[in-house]
Amino acid sequence: MTVVAAPTLHVTKGHGTQNDFVLLDDRDGLVDLSAVLVRGLADRRAGVGGDGVIRVVASEHLPEGVAALVDDPDARWFMDYRNADGSVAEMCGNGVRVFAAYLERLGLWDAADGELALGTRAGVRRVRRVPVPAGVGDDVWYAVDMGRWHLPGGPEAVRAGADAEVDVAGLEVARAGLSVDVGNPHVVLALGDEDELTAADLTRAPQVTPEPPHGTNVELVVPLGEHEAPDGSLVGRVRMRVHERGVGETRSCGTGACAAALAVRTWAGVGAPDVWLVDVPGGTVRVSVLPDGHVELAGPAVLVAAADVDLAVLVGGR
Repeated sequence: MTVVAAPTLHVTKGHGTQNDFVLLDDRDGLVDLSAVLVRGLADRRAGVGGDGVIRVVASEHLPEGVAALVDDPDARWFMDYRNADGSVAEMCGNGVRVFAAYLERLGLWDAADGELALGTRAGVRRVRRVPVPAGVGDDVWYAVDMGRWHLPGGPEAVRAGADAEVDVAGLEVARAGLSVDVGNPHVVLALGDEDELTAADLTRAPQVTPEPPHGTNVELVVPLGEHEAPDGSLVGRVRMRVHERGVGETRSCGTGACAAALAVRTWAGVGAPDVWLVDVPGGTVRVSVLPDGHVELAGPAVLVAAADVDLAVLVGGR
């Protein structure tokens, strides 16, 4: 990869339910997105600040992007996502929506033309604009087909309701957790009430046993029941906090919201809703279980600022 030696780097700041990101347009694949640069950009005191960094790059310039093009020739753009600590991540559900909004800002996608196909390390994802649900104050919502999901513990975990034990600081005893894979790994545990949810200390990473080989995101959820939608269908609701691997606690996590809804739906058993509203500290998203074994995530995406970063200052002392 050729390294751009420009003194400044133009970036954009965006968020999806306050899960925030630094975005950069590197469509020609010229920026060396090193771990040092990522950590500098994501630093909330000495950098721009964000839960992660998202780079727009033409799929043809990355091996993972070339693989995405083989899967879907329409996936011209690749979402190169990095956690705040500089590590490479498969994808991010909130980040996908922000990525789509950024492509619109750049003039690389027009929602009026139909779905956007984009490459990620978890496979090709398809995004579209959708109406904002009644009672939600957001301006624009996007829906993302997050692909196939599964429970790594299989039928035995479904019967037991769990396949892991999770020790969370601030909670007196370890809790049973259910592993859910949504293109990246999650473990979901249910709490008895919102007081417990508030008491949990997520400044420290929860300890998961058995320890996942590549780490995991951990979601703490409180089921809030179900209500009937105007069309007569049932809609479930949960409240969630999340600790993301490589980041810490974040205000929202898109794949985590999917995992939380899928776990609660599994625990609820036959007749459970296929649509769930998930309340996170940064807002509300909607998770829909699709008939083809996929799961869809819908929610807002907002671009809030643009900046020119002085690279000599940002990475010079790192």
